[in-house]
Amino acid sequence: MWKNIRVACLLVVLLIVAVNAYRDQNQNWQQPILIVMHPINADGLASTQQYIQQLQLDDFFEIKQYLEKNSQHYRGQSSYFMFQLGRELRQVPPKPPTEPSIFKNIIWSLKFRYYAWQQHQAADGAPSLTLYLNFYDPKQSKELKHSTALERGRIGSVNLFASEKQSQQNNVVLLHELLHGFGATDKYNLNNGQPIFPFGYAEPNKTPLYPQTVAEIMGGSVPLSQHKSEMPDSIHQTVVSELTAQEIGWVK
Repeated sequence: MWKNIRVACLLVVLLIVAVNAYRDQNQNWQQPILIVMHPINADGLASTQQYIQQLQLDDFFEIKQYLEKNSQHYRGQSSYFMFQLGRELRQVPPKPPTEPSIFKNIIWSLKFRYYAWQQHQAADGAPSLTLYLNFYDPKQSKELKHSTALERGRIGSVNLFASEKQSQQNNVVLLHELLHGFGATDKYNLNNGQPIFPFGYAEPNKTPLYPQTVAEIMGGSVPLSQHKSEMPDSIHQTVVSELTAQEIGWVK
């Protein structure tokens, strides 16, 4: 009898995992999409804390408009996005391995999911995606490590500058990771950061090809030549390609 109970419990656990995995990879765009964002003072500085305290939900309104406009373009009807500025967290998410391997990535993924489980509270509701916004003072951190997001688990750790001057480019990074959370893949070379032709180009058929004027959001930057690119000034200098729209389920 006890063996049957253990088997039944295992089957229930596997069913829950399967259902969650299906949900994570099959977003219902007909339903409202709730994005919860938790700010974190990642460097512990008073200047960073001051920036976090003045954050408002309106600071992310352009991302909401961008997503609704693009979902309308590809789906024929707009998905409704709700952004929620969650409570400030004290603990920084676990950082990805500096020398990634399959084993290290699995361990990090499990740690990140456990972190998200620890931080979740009933007041957060049932978000479609949870983003942890790690803020750093640009005067102390000139360059930030890559942000990351998991589709399976619908969580993301986003490294941003605690600066009003950087807010527009912060939104580019945030939007990039947000789309990762719904299944979009990187379309740039991980070794040198250059967009991959043609999938990472917003205008692959442009003549002459260079310089490009906008960036494919998952390509990450605007190609100026075959070996040079620059980060877009804002999300308005980016587009969602049809391939990216397919990956997240806006195009069947």
